Amino acid sequence: MADHLTPTTVFKCLADETRVRLMLLITREDELCVCELTCALDESQPKVSRHLAQLRTCGLLADRRQGQWVYYRLHPNLPDWVHRVLTTALDANRHWLSPDAKRLEGMGERPERVAACC
Repeated sequence: MADHLTPTTVFKCLADETRVRLMLLITREDELCVCELTCALDESQPKVSRHLAQLRTCGLLADRRQGQWVYYRLHPNLPDWVHRVLTTALDANRHWLSPDAKRLEGMGERPERVAACC
Protein backbone atom coordinates (compact mmCIF):
# COMPACT_ATOMS: atom_id res chain seq x y z
CA MET A 1 0.00 0.00 0.00
CA ALA A 2 2.50 2.61 1.13
CA ASP A 3 5.01 1.64 -1.56
CA HIS A 4 3.04 3.19 -4.41
CA LEU A 5 2.22 6.42 -2.54
CA THR A 6 4.99 8.63 -3.81
CA PRO A 7 4.69 12.42 -3.63
CA THR A 8 3.87 12.42 -7.35
CA THR A 9 1.06 9.91 -6.88
CA VAL A 10 -0.44 11.69 -3.87
CA PHE A 11 -0.34 15.16 -5.42
CA LYS A 12 -1.78 13.90 -8.70
CA CYS A 13 -4.66 12.35 -6.73
CA LEU A 14 -5.20 15.68 -4.98
CA ALA A 15 -4.89 17.79 -8.13
CA ASP A 16 -8.58 18.66 -8.15
CA GLU A 17 -10.43 21.11 -5.91
CA THR A 18 -13.27 18.70 -5.16
CA ARG A 19 -10.89 15.91 -4.14
CA VAL A 20 -8.87 18.27 -1.91
CA ARG A 21 -12.05 19.52 -0.22
CA LEU A 22 -13.18 15.91 0.34
CA MET A 23 -9.84 14.90 1.80
CA LEU A 24 -9.62 17.90 4.12
CA LEU A 25 -13.18 17.41 5.39
CA ILE A 26 -12.51 13.74 6.04
CA THR A 27 -9.23 14.63 7.74
CA ARG A 28 -11.11 17.14 9.90
CA GLU A 29 -14.03 14.82 10.79
CA ASP A 30 -12.28 11.40 10.75
CA GLU A 31 -15.17 9.76 8.90
CA LEU A 32 -18.05 11.02 6.73
CA CYS A 33 -20.73 9.39 4.62
CA VAL A 34 -21.51 10.27 1.03
CA CYS A 35 -24.66 12.21 1.99
CA GLU A 36 -22.68 14.35 4.47
CA LEU A 37 -20.02 15.08 1.86
CA THR A 38 -22.65 15.89 -0.76
CA CYS A 39 -24.26 18.39 1.61
CA ALA A 40 -20.96 19.91 2.73
CA LEU A 41 -19.65 20.43 -0.80
CA ASP A 42 -23.06 21.39 -2.22
CA GLU A 43 -22.39 19.08 -5.15
CA SER A 44 -24.36 16.26 -6.76
CA GLN A 45 -24.10 12.76 -5.34
CA PRO A 46 -22.74 11.27 -8.60
CA LYS A 47 -19.94 13.87 -8.73
CA VAL A 48 -18.99 13.34 -5.08
CA SER A 49 -19.11 9.54 -5.46
CA ARG A 50 -16.92 9.67 -8.57
CA HIS A 51 -14.24 11.69 -6.77
CA LEU A 52 -14.44 9.45 -3.69
CA ALA A 53 -13.92 6.41 -5.93
CA GLN A 54 -10.82 8.06 -7.42
CA LEU A 55 -9.42 8.77 -3.96
CA ARG A 56 -10.13 5.19 -2.89
CA THR A 57 -8.44 3.84 -6.03
CA CYS A 58 -5.40 6.02 -5.31
CA GLY A 59 -5.19 4.41 -1.87
CA LEU A 60 -5.90 7.59 0.09
CA LEU A 61 -9.34 6.57 1.40
CA ALA A 62 -10.98 3.46 2.78
CA ASP A 63 -14.71 2.89 3.00
CA ARG A 64 -17.14 0.83 5.01
CA ARG A 65 -20.82 0.10 4.58
CA GLN A 66 -23.27 0.46 7.46
CA GLY A 67 -26.78 -0.35 6.30
CA GLN A 68 -27.62 2.07 3.49
CA TRP A 69 -24.70 4.38 4.27
CA VAL A 70 -21.15 4.24 2.92
CA TYR A 71 -18.59 5.96 5.15
CA TYR A 72 -15.17 7.19 4.07
CA ARG A 73 -12.07 7.68 6.20
CA LEU A 74 -8.37 8.08 5.57
CA HIS A 75 -6.84 4.75 4.63
CA PRO A 76 -5.43 3.16 7.79
CA ASN A 77 -2.11 2.37 6.09
CA LEU A 78 -1.36 5.90 4.90
CA PRO A 79 2.24 6.83 5.54
CA ASP A 80 2.87 9.41 8.26
CA TRP A 81 4.09 11.96 5.72
CA VAL A 82 0.69 11.91 3.96
CA HIS A 83 -1.10 12.48 7.27
CA ARG A 84 1.24 15.41 7.96
CA VAL A 85 0.60 16.92 4.52
CA LEU A 86 -3.17 16.69 5.03
CA THR A 87 -3.08 18.00 8.59
CA THR A 88 -0.81 20.90 7.64
CA ALA A 89 -3.02 21.79 4.67
CA LEU A 90 -6.12 21.63 6.87
CA ASP A 91 -4.60 23.73 9.65
CA ALA A 92 -3.41 26.39 7.21
CA ASN A 93 -6.66 26.52 5.22
CA ARG A 94 -9.55 26.28 7.68
CA HIS A 95 -10.89 29.60 6.36
CA TRP A 96 -10.95 28.18 2.81
CA LEU A 97 -12.82 25.08 4.03
CA SER A 98 -15.13 27.11 6.29
CA PRO A 99 -18.18 27.25 3.96
CA ASP A 100 -18.06 23.45 3.55
CA ALA A 101 -17.69 22.92 7.30
CA LYS A 102 -20.62 25.26 8.01
CA ARG A 103 -22.88 23.40 5.58
CA LEU A 104 -21.86 20.11 7.22
CA GLU A 105 -22.52 21.44 10.72
CA GLY A 106 -25.91 22.77 9.62
CA MET A 107 -26.97 19.48 8.05
CA GLY A 108 -30.03 18.02 9.71
CA GLU A 109 -30.53 14.31 10.32
CA ARG A 110 -26.93 13.22 9.91
CA PRO A 111 -26.62 9.42 9.93
CA GLU A 112 -25.77 7.71 13.20
CA ARG A 113 -22.51 5.81 13.39
CA VAL A 114 -22.22 2.45 15.03
CA ALA A 115 -19.07 1.91 17.08
CA ALA A 116 -16.42 0.35 14.87
CA CYS A 117 -15.43 -2.23 17.46
CA CYS A 118 -17.31 -4.64 19.71
